[in-house]
Amino acid sequence: MKEMFKRRKKEKTLPENRLWKKLNRFARTAGAKLVYATLLMYYAFRRKDTPAWAKTAILGAITYFLSPIDFIPDLTPLLGFTDDFAVMLTGLITVGTYVDNKVRSQARLKMDQWFGTDDVTDAIEEVERKMIKQKKT
Repeated sequence: MKEMFKRRKKEKTLPENRLWKKLNRFARTAGAKLVYATLLMYYAFRRKDTPAWAKTAILGAITYFLSPIDFIPDLTPLLGFTDDFAVMLTGLITVGTYVDNKVRSQARLKMDQWFGTDDVTDAIEEVERKMIKQKKT
């Protein structure tokens, strides 16, 4: 019982304010695919059914996205968010089991606030395709 209490006490939380601030500021620059992948991770993290190991992976990917120190700086034209997308996609493949229909619909609703319908549809299809392709290999 003591161990369970210690684990809960140490459970990490997402820096939500920083995440929303960065997404609001850079959504269009980062691109619909990265934003959709990040939102999937965010909403999967918030699920009660997502286990601690998966939440840790999600937290790591989102922390990398929020970090001012990147392999490729975010302000670098054209390439700035490619490393963030690679990390986010790897995280998604790792925890993809916990991305259910509710998580997808929450992410889609948020996407509609930042992007046009065509951008959202294309991004969603590409991210979903990559997740499925990686699961098969």
